[in-house]
Amino acid sequence: MTSKGSRIGVAIAIVALTLPIVALGVVFTGLVSTPIPASESASGSETDPGAPIDNPLQGQTFYVDPESLAAKAAAASAATDQSGSDSTVAPSAQTEVLDKLAATPAAIWLVPERYPTETVAATVTATLDAAAASGQTPVFVVYGVPNRDCGNLSSGGLTAAEYPLWAAQIAGAFADRSAIVILEPDALALATQCGNVDERIAQIKGAVDTFSSTQAVVYLDGGHSTWLPATQMADLLNRAGIAETRGFATNVSNYNSTVKERAYGEKLSSLTGGSHYVIDTGRNGKGSNGEWCNPSGRALGVAPTVVTDAGHLDAELWVKPPGESDGTCNGGPAAGTWWPESALELADNAGW
Repeated sequence: MTSKGSRIGVAIAIVALTLPIVALGVVFTGLVSTPIPASESASGSETDPGAPIDNPLQGQTFYVDPESLAAKAAAASAATDQSGSDSTVAPSAQTEVLDKLAATPAAIWLVPERYPTETVAATVTATLDAAAASGQTPVFVVYGVPNRDCGNLSSGGLTAAEYPLWAAQIAGAFADRSAIVILEPDALALATQCGNVDERIAQIKGAVDTFSSTQAVVYLDGGHSTWLPATQMADLLNRAGIAETRGFATNVSNYNSTVKERAYGEKLSSLTGGSHYVIDTGRNGKGSNGEWCNPSGRALGVAPTVVTDAGHLDAELWVKPPGESDGTCNGGPAAGTWWPESALELADNAGW
C-alpha cells in the first residue's frame, strides 16, 4: 500500500496496477522494547509518575504471525543453509536477520483480494484463536475501501455495495475479543485527489460505526506529517467519526522520523478532541529522504513498544511489514510482494 503525500500531482500519471496478494505482518508487544540502532524513540518526555495511564494497549503482548512473508523468507533461507548437508549447520547471516524480522510483530493486512467476504471472518477468527492461545493480541489493517489508492500502485478494493458487508464480517469475528484495528490507510488523506471526499467520508464513517460495536481498539488512518496540513486532516477525521474510535495512525507505510510524526500527532490530537494515536516506525530509523516508494538508504525503526508517558501517543508499531515492496518503483516488485534486498538493506542500515 502507498501512503505518501509526495505522490499528489504525479500519481495520476501512474498506470493502475492490480494489488497483489498482500503479505501479512504486524503487531507489537509492549514487552518488546529494545531499540534498534540508529532509530528514534518517542519515549522520554517529562511526565507525572503519579498520573494515571490512559492506554488500552498497556501490558498487552502482540501476536507474531507465523505465516508472514518474513517468516516464509526466513524458513526458505534456513532450508538453503541446510541444502546438501547431512548435519545441522549454523544459520547464515541472512537467515539470522530474517529470523529476527520474522519474530518481530507486524500488522496483518486484511485485503479483499486475498480475504473475500465469504472467508474473511474465518481468517480473522483463526488468527484470534491462535493469538488467544499464546496470550497475545493481534493487530489488523483493514484495507478494502472502494477505489482504494485512487487506482495507483495499490489499486483495488470493493464495490460500494460490497464494502460494508465485508467490514461487517470482520467486525463480527471480533465480537467481544481483543484486537487492534488500523482502519483504511490513505483513504481519507487521498480523498481530495480521488475526487470523492463526501463519498469516502461516508464509507469510512460506516466502517467506524460497524467496528464501534466490538471490543477492538480502532485507529483511523491520519496520513502523516508531510502530507495534508493537520487542520485539513483533522476535518476529515472528525467528519469520519473519529470520536467513536480510540484515535488515528500516522506514517503508515512511510519513512518520516518519529520526532516529526509525534509533533504532527499531537497537533492533530488537539484538533480531534484529544484523540490518541500510534506511529508506524517499521522503516523510519533514518527518517525520510522525501521519497515514498521504495527509497534507498532507509533503516528499520524502533522495535514495537507501548508508550506509557501519559501523552496521546499509545504505541510505536510496525504497521507496514518491513521487506514488503511499496510498488513497482526504484527497482521493487509489485506492492505487497516480498523483496529480500529491501529487507536486508533495512536491517543492515539499522545495525542488525
